[in-house]
Amino acid sequence: MKADEAARTEPAPARRLAWSTAIFAAATGLSRVFGLLREIVARNYFGVQGSINAFEIAFLIPNTVRALVADAALSGAFVPIFGELLEKGNRARAWRVASTLFWLMLIGLGTLTALFILLAPWLMSPFPYKQDLLVGLSRILFPLVLLLGLSGIVVGILNSYEHFTVPALTPVFWNVVIILGLVIGVPLVESKDAKLYVYAGAILAGTVVQFLLPLPWLRGRGGRLQLVLDWRDPAVRRVFVLMLPVTLALGLINVNALINAVFAAKLIDPDIAPSAINAAFRIYMLPQGIFSVAVATVLFPRMARLAARADFDTFRETVSLGLRQIGFLLLPASAVSAVLAAPIVRLAYERGAFTEKQTTVVAGALAAFSLGLTFNGTMLMLNRAFFSLQSPWTPTAIALGNLGLNAALATAFYRVGVWGLPLATSLVNIAGTGALLFVFRRRLGSVDGGRLVDSYLRIAVASALAAGAAFGVWYGLDAAVGRSFAGQLLSVGGALAVSVGLYLALARAFSIRELELLLSLRRRSATTS
Repeated sequence: MKADEAARTEPAPARRLAWSTAIFAAATGLSRVFGLLREIVARNYFGVQGSINAFEIAFLIPNTVRALVADAALSGAFVPIFGELLEKGNRARAWRVASTLFWLMLIGLGTLTALFILLAPWLMSPFPYKQDLLVGLSRILFPLVLLLGLSGIVVGILNSYEHFTVPALTPVFWNVVIILGLVIGVPLVESKDAKLYVYAGAILAGTVVQFLLPLPWLRGRGGRLQLVLDWRDPAVRRVFVLMLPVTLALGLINVNALINAVFAAKLIDPDIAPSAINAAFRIYMLPQGIFSVAVATVLFPRMARLAARADFDTFRETVSLGLRQIGFLLLPASAVSAVLAAPIVRLAYERGAFTEKQTTVVAGALAAFSLGLTFNGTMLMLNRAFFSLQSPWTPTAIALGNLGLNAALATAFYRVGVWGLPLATSLVNIAGTGALLFVFRRRLGSVDGGRLVDSYLRIAVASALAAGAAFGVWYGLDAAVGRSFAGQLLSVGGALAVSVGLYLALARAFSIRELELLLSLRRRSATTS
């Protein structure tokens, strides 16, 4: 079938999904690029060796708490309830529920933040770093829990109205504030500890900006946040009932990261392992954040409405479409980041305090993370599907199983070095995807498995060929132009450009339908310009 004919026969919701995903991915991609730029600036000042590892632990603890009680966990429980009330025409009640949750989060998370600040010396005592630095940094960073909890309500409201662009762009400003804080503040202080305090303060200031920016876009949505505490409303209680398993399902992913940090700090090398893993993770999250988060976020409100209408045929089709789009976008990214791990890390980080030795360690971690890139995206998509069904205990049970598996694999693999922990994470992602698909199929039937497998096989072959071409081009250019910054930019950029072009050409030759959706976006853009 020709691309034009395929675009005409492709269901309109699929094209709308692709268009919304493209817009959201562009906005998210911009924020991820700025996030990588922030990481590059930070690594220039701190590298991945020394006291920066204390900062990583100080940031990881409040970030884990945030994942358990705020942000995405809260949004995952709130969006289905808020969306269901809107679907049933109960707009005023939906906004009362949102307002009640906003103030309850302010009171509850404010109290929790104060408690964690008070208990910081006890929470940080197990880690082998200078305790006054570790405690001081964590106390600056713990308010993120409160700010991101409130942000979860605001973003959930906007996403329920299928407004994704502004929430996706707010992290751009978060990163800009941090970059400015580093560039302006770090040179003004002398000690390494003081520089780390500047970094922590910049993150807190950026989070305040991230919370405040989306608020004006709540206007014109048919309601507003009010000073109300209607905690007896059954819908409010349903959000908290849903939030417990959603919190566990999403938060346990961060608990896995915490387990890995403990292994890295106490059993591998506290002077480099935690920060090296985090540096690799930041690069790994660039395609993850641009593509799978975009697909899952755009689909989430639609799936919630389909579940509320009990339209399970369309629900399954939507889940299948999301999984295929994630595979189309992430499988090639996974293959290329694995074969070009060292050149990518070298180009991104190797300057200032970041040395060639550190590049080798971080590149190994990135290659290991790359194995699980696509599966992390499919887990995100399938988790959102179960949350839409208001059946969050299923992904929660699987997340608990993954927690035990991650601990077992970390115990087995930490002996091979820093890259063993990212490898454990990737294997856990693969196992989690398999378990979620098995349960989903038993509950709702097939997600068009034959078409899914056929699509993934074609994509995998095209991705492998594109990755091979990328390595060949990089190898030739690297030998020819050398490893100056301009030379690396040419060799890595040229390799990536060739791999993208070859992948798209192969996708067309292999009749991969997900490419046809992208072509339909180009035609739509041309007709509306």
